[in-house]
Amino acid sequence: MWMSTFARFALPALQRSTSAMACQALRARCTPGSLPSCLTSVQLRRQHTLGSASVPVARHSVRHVRALDEERLMEVEWEDGGHSLYPFTWLRDNCQCPQCTLHSAKARKLLMSDLDIHTGVDVVEVTNDNKVSVVWPDQHHSVFDADWLKKRCFSPAARQAMQEELFLNERYYWDSTLRIPTADYQEVLHDDKAALAWLLALRRVGIVYLRGAPTEQGQVARLAERIGYLRLTFYGHTWQVQDKYQANNVAYTSGRLSPHTDYPALHFAPGVQFLHCINQAVEGGESEAVDGFHMAEQLQKEDPEAFQTLATLRVDFTDTGTDYCDFMLQSKKRIIDLDADGRLVRINYNNATRDSVLDLPLHQVQPFYRALKAYVDIMNRPENVVTYRMEPGDLVTFDNWRLLHGRRSYVSSPDRLRHLEGAYLDWDEVMSRLRILRHAVHGNA
Repeated sequence: MWMSTFARFALPALQRSTSAMACQALRARCTPGSLPSCLTSVQLRRQHTLGSASVPVARHSVRHVRALDEERLMEVEWEDGGHSLYPFTWLRDNCQCPQCTLHSAKARKLLMSDLDIHTGVDVVEVTNDNKVSVVWPDQHHSVFDADWLKKRCFSPAARQAMQEELFLNERYYWDSTLRIPTADYQEVLHDDKAALAWLLALRRVGIVYLRGAPTEQGQVARLAERIGYLRLTFYGHTWQVQDKYQANNVAYTSGRLSPHTDYPALHFAPGVQFLHCINQAVEGGESEAVDGFHMAEQLQKEDPEAFQTLATLRVDFTDTGTDYCDFMLQSKKRIIDLDADGRLVRINYNNATRDSVLDLPLHQVQPFYRALKAYVDIMNRPENVVTYRMEPGDLVTFDNWRLLHGRRSYVSSPDRLRHLEGAYLDWDEVMSRLRILRHAVHGNA
């Protein structure tokens, strides 16, 4: 069974809860050596990985509701003593009646042009079945489920818990001591619990190893169908990593590949990568992986100026050739991408496709090189690199926005040519399937 392969990672933050305790758990950062409350009861040892424990769904009861007309807010007092505030405008915008919401599509029908953003309320009250009823000045009637309202509370803790539930932003950072989470390929294909555990580990840890795939082409596409569909790029729906004459990519040679993310020459690089080993080299060819987010955090601590440089300056990437069709790509990326809150979102670095065009003022060129060298030196420290050797039937799945992967040089023989098949997906499709599987396995939990 899948749980014999996947050790249990109790992840209460993954469950549908907006309790204060769950919100506090989410604030802890996941770093090597310390496993905070967002990864309770963790067992990350040898080749084990994540499972997901179900927790009961909290049912919320409303004690009292009132309109604060001057502030234009509705206040809900909960039976547990907590309070939540909801703006009148937001409530009217999100009326759940059939006139305002198409429930079969979970989509809003109410037009913004018809929304009175300065609306007041006539009546607010608690119904006998523990719902909140609102009558608006035009006598339109809205009814809101208590649990629905509680999850959408505007308090910082509730908002953080909801965002964590939706996007699973917390990560488990790692170094060379990581034992890559491992699962069985066939179980992931056929068991929803195994598939959910795989995707949870992929999101949290960034890399998951699958064993037992047939040693023939087509397995990465088959695995992608478990999620949705493949990302088509200029190298095709899938691509064959082999020695090629007049190679159009450095991956199609036998030389060493330094740690890199794939396809920064695309403005929207693929989020997830699959690599399936069909044949391994006679000698060499070991794979390497680095946690780019953890390395960026190290850089920020050791050299804040270098971190700031890589997080602000945009670098040119290029890729030109012919494969699925001819292509001439050009993009501009920050090596370290942050969101508006300063949280790490994406690493964009591929030394092979970093362009000789460098669109920077002269005085910023040397600081850029110094910053990039500092980051690469951190990534190349032995204590930060996980090394593994893929054997035929092994399939590795990893976060291309976070991990930098590489390969040692290798030697093949005519009767034993190294051959990996690869494919890309986007995080939108992966997260969609994760949410669907979580609902299938745990219901509303």
